[in-house]
Amino acid sequence: MVVADRSFQQLTRQIGHCHPPRYTNALSPARSVAFDTLLRVERGGYASDLLLKLTASLDTRDAGLATDLVFGVLRRRGQLDYLIQYWGGRMAAKFDTEVRIILEMGIYQIRYLERIPRHAAVSESVELVKRARKRSAAGLVNAILRKAGNDEIDFTNEPNRLSIPAWLLERWQSHYGADAARSLAEAALHPPDAYRRLTPAGARMQDIGAQSIVPLLALEPGQRFLDLCAAPGNKTAQALESGVHPVACDRYWFRMEMLRGLPCPLVQLDGVRPLPFGPVFDRILVDAPCSGTGTLGRNPEIKWRLRPQDLPRFAERQRALLSNALACLGPRGRLVYATCSLEPEENEEIVEPYHPKEVLRRMPGRDPGDGFFAAVITSE
Repeated sequence: MVVADRSFQQLTRQIGHCHPPRYTNALSPARSVAFDTLLRVERGGYASDLLLKLTASLDTRDAGLATDLVFGVLRRRGQLDYLIQYWGGRMAAKFDTEVRIILEMGIYQIRYLERIPRHAAVSESVELVKRARKRSAAGLVNAILRKAGNDEIDFTNEPNRLSIPAWLLERWQSHYGADAARSLAEAALHPPDAYRRLTPAGARMQDIGAQSIVPLLALEPGQRFLDLCAAPGNKTAQALESGVHPVACDRYWFRMEMLRGLPCPLVQLDGVRPLPFGPVFDRILVDAPCSGTGTLGRNPEIKWRLRPQDLPRFAERQRALLSNALACLGPRGRLVYATCSLEPEENEEIVEPYHPKEVLRRMPGRDPGDGFFAAVITSE
């Protein structure tokens, strides 16, 4: 599932040209990589993509700690920034970005990672400040982290306690009720379970929520199948097991590269423009780019990056994708529109004009895996 509409230039800038950091004897590779990753996330990168590259040269233990630090900080940033103010006497936003990130990492280690000795968290945070050329802040970082502890804290409000932007929690409360909203936010504080799907070719990593989408297509051998937003290809591969004749499309060629090896035609196109096929497909999947609010446990940077004004932009593309895809659905055909968003603007409001025959909703905290919405639309 595409979480956001990333341009090739942005991805290249944030991933393709990043290099493993240089280490000093006083600074562990894990913390150095974690800091560099979080700094690049701050500038628009994506944690999973960056960690894949930056941890490639680390041993398993260091790679695991770097990953834990990055995702832990991103999942609990709201709590951590409150604690920076609690122990540091001023809002986290008032610190230089590098210093704030180092304080978040230090407090996370002290408060949430029992296996990390306090002295290691403090001393290496000070070394990170020096490496980041913020030496003047070293004493302040040392003083704040020496105050940090595991004592019970009154976070004063639910957004702080649940580490989620107030506007997002409020809209979930409005749409789903207070209990469900709290459950959604709490689920985003923890790493998602890993799932594998057994295939004739062996096991394939795929979220259990994502696995629930393709069966809605009711695929049969020999059917012509269009996967309009196919990358990274998990759902295309799942569909291929049904014996269909697929065509896989995506907007960017670098994303199409993820589909290499699948036995099907690959077509690079932007689905918001009229498609070059005509009404020839028996089954169509529109796994639409979306805000990704159903995947916050897996992609926690979305919590801090998404803004309310982004939702209409996603919805505009989603309407165009669905309209163009329906024009390619043949008689007695079946289309599934899906997102990993929890927001009605991207889901119910998109499919309502087409009177869906079936709707699926998966909610983190209630259902295992990521959150998904899917709707089945049929032709005459």
